[in-house]
Amino acid sequence: MNMTRIIALIILIIPGALAAYGVKLMRDMVFGILQPPFPFAWIQFLIGLLLFLAGLAFIAGFVLRRDRKRNKVQARFRVPAVKDQKGRDE
Repeated sequence: MNMTRIIALIILIIPGALAAYGVKLMRDMVFGILQPPFPFAWIQFLIGLLLFLAGLAFIAGFVLRRDRKRNKVQARFRVPAVKDQKGRDE
């Protein structure tokens, strides 16, 4: 494995860990376990939901960008071609 692949893996692990922690916070709120930094259960749930959604969105965006580069997405997810001054595709 070269260094760029290791860096890409680390970039994906960090949001994945934050998303997992968000799920843990939401699960703890459902079972009535209040974690120390949060004064109320509903705040704990909202922070957990935000962490989960942010991690999921980052990973989904990363995968979509990679697949667009490799042209492996459906037509509706493809970026339209840019036209030059004379109307030709670049």
